[in-house]
Amino acid sequence: MNPAEEPHWYCLKSQPKHEHIAAAHLKLIDGVEVFAPRLRFQRATQQGARWYEEAMFPGYLFARFPFAERHKEIRYSAGVSTILRFGDQYAMLDDAIIDGLRDQTDPQHVALIAPEVREGTEVKIVGAALHGIEAVVTQVLSGRERIRILINFFGRQMTAELQRPSVLPAKRHPLAA
Repeated sequence: MNPAEEPHWYCLKSQPKHEHIAAAHLKLIDGVEVFAPRLRFQRATQQGARWYEEAMFPGYLFARFPFAERHKEIRYSAGVSTILRFGDQYAMLDDAIIDGLRDQTDPQHVALIAPEVREGTEVKIVGAALHGIEAVVTQVLSGRERIRILINFFGRQMTAELQRPSVLPAKRHPLAA
């Protein structure tokens, strides 16, 4: 294989919300390696905290392939909008960049953003009667997945104990959209 045909990593733009579809189709092409990292995080709903999974880079994914041999097949694959380029140069990525991203994900290419709740954390109560009320964690109680919080309830400071999954940090992780 001549050096011009060695596989390199390229950034692909997918159709909106089709990163997973593009990745599935690209994986079927011989000689193509695909990396479409995802984030798993919790979001508040009326029924309580729920887990969601979304693309780490909405609208983008990465593929490693020999450009001369595969670019047309890649470009016209289902879910792919285009191969990212700047002017007339296609954007190649260094292997170290993909390796660094892979180090942050599990074998299924998912990075978990676990909400960290410790003493002093500002939280929002999710689900149940107090849904949406903000509080401060005063104590993480051992062994029972419970926490003690301080609530400003109608102008009065009150303490309460809740199940740990009943709260999420008031300030969301910047990647957890």
